[in-house]
Amino acid sequence: MEAIEAGGDRAVERALKERVKELTCLYGIAQVAERRTLELGQKLQAITNLLPAAWQFSELCSARLTLDGETFASPAFLEGAHRQAADVTSAGRPRGWVEVFYRGDPPVADEGPFLAEERSLIREVARQVGLVVEAHEAERAGAQMAEKLRRADRLALVGQLAAGVAHELNEPLVAILGYAELIQQSFGLPDRTARDLAGIVKASLHAREVVRKLLLFARQAPVEKSSVDLNQVVRDALLMLETRLRQGDVKTVFKAAPELPRLLADASQLQQVVLNLCVNALQAMPDGGALEIRTGRRDGGLTLAVSDTGRGMNEVVLHQLFTPFFTTKGVGQGTGLGLSVVHGIVTGHGGSLHVESTPGQGTRFEVFLPSETTAGTGS
Repeated sequence: MEAIEAGGDRAVERALKERVKELTCLYGIAQVAERRTLELGQKLQAITNLLPAAWQFSELCSARLTLDGETFASPAFLEGAHRQAADVTSAGRPRGWVEVFYRGDPPVADEGPFLAEERSLIREVARQVGLVVEAHEAERAGAQMAEKLRRADRLALVGQLAAGVAHELNEPLVAILGYAELIQQSFGLPDRTARDLAGIVKASLHAREVVRKLLLFARQAPVEKSSVDLNQVVRDALLMLETRLRQGDVKTVFKAAPELPRLLADASQLQQVVLNLCVNALQAMPDGGALEIRTGRRDGGLTLAVSDTGRGMNEVVLHQLFTPFFTTKGVGQGTGLGLSVVHGIVTGHGGSLHVESTPGQGTRFEVFLPSETTAGTGS
């Protein structure tokens, strides 16, 4: 009887010891999940490292975690003949699995070498991994949204400043240009004076164009909306660029979606969007490449995508892309207003603008514009 009781005590002790190991593992996973300084990959590796110690025959155990095709393995990993696994899902979508292996031939327990509690444990580990992935992706999405809002606020502030500067400059520019043109009409002007006046007029016209672009960016330029065919707008813009396109070693393709609904928009401003995006693409491909313009549909509106195979942009440039006067070009090669104007026109039409770029591989701009039936009538 005493031997039976002693055996029973040892069994209870072993069971308690296994439960402690399992709870220690789950507590360790919870601690890893709370460490905000770790990247997702580091968290998954740390979780994988915790697993062997939680199984009955720890010295024979190896663990492996696979998420979206990326694998994390415990130290000295060996894939044994005995395997236990559970699927990892995140937001209801299969993402991978957790595996535990025994090498050699451990003693058989329950339906195999694994305890019934260990089958429950690996399912719980897989569930916790799914929650870690969900939390990480939700945090990343929140950070991206916060950055977008900060960027939008910054652009709005710059827009207000640009509008104020443009209005302050406009009146004296009109006066300078007007007086210069009046003097040009005078008889008997010395040649040097005539040349100087021509320089004044040219500089004033350039400054007036800068003011116009600032007002477009600040969405304070007058807008004349009408029913517009987006495909025709693109064709007209490409016609204007025909000579420039022929000069460079750039293959241009326009893929027009058929039977697009019409837009309520300012045709000349949309043409400016196409021109600016195409010129920006051409400047990114000084040694040639491919330029693709594509129109399409999306719920509630139309899309215009302009892609190139040029130099691409890094994150630093992307963050400042729509800021007025920001440019990566050399002195005298651009005002840095082209993409700012694009942003102002698109947002002024109730649309949105998305950019993807990889250094050395090219850039893709996608413009979304609400269709005629969903667009507002304001400017």
